[in-house]
Amino acid sequence: MGRYKIDEIDKKVISFIQGDLPLESRPFAKLAERAGLSEEKFLERIKRLKREGIIRRFGATLRHQEAGYASNAMVAWRVPDHLVDKVGKSLARFRRVTHCYHRRPAKDWPYNLYTMIHGASKKECLELAEQMAQSVGIKDYQVLFSKREFKKTSMQYF
Repeated sequence: MGRYKIDEIDKKVISFIQGDLPLESRPFAKLAERAGLSEEKFLERIKRLKREGIIRRFGATLRHQEAGYASNAMVAWRVPDHLVDKVGKSLARFRRVTHCYHRRPAKDWPYNLYTMIHGASKKECLELAEQMAQSVGIKDYQVLFSKREFKKTSMQYF
């Protein structure tokens, strides 16, 4: 990756993809039209921005209540360092895991791997966490339930 400099067209593309995508069969075609580009050129810009490291990831946000999940929890796992990659990949494969992150443990908090899980109830989330724990052989974990959502928006850069 070089020192790629973004131009005004890149900024326009980024501004269109940082929000919700249109609910259309070809959402990028619609965004490209708004940006004054062909769909092909629009997608080429996205790919180049990704390749150059300007865009690190392209993801979706689950609005879990609207998707039928009444409960969600962050599960904090204490995983031996040499197993973090293997365990993280295994946990990330669970269908109801929407996020999986490795973090350095804090001085008074030994957990180093985090998964966000979703279920129809707290009981279902607890059962899922137990199933996940058994599948990877990790017994030291904490299930932290969300009490209140303060914000669910993406960063706006341009």
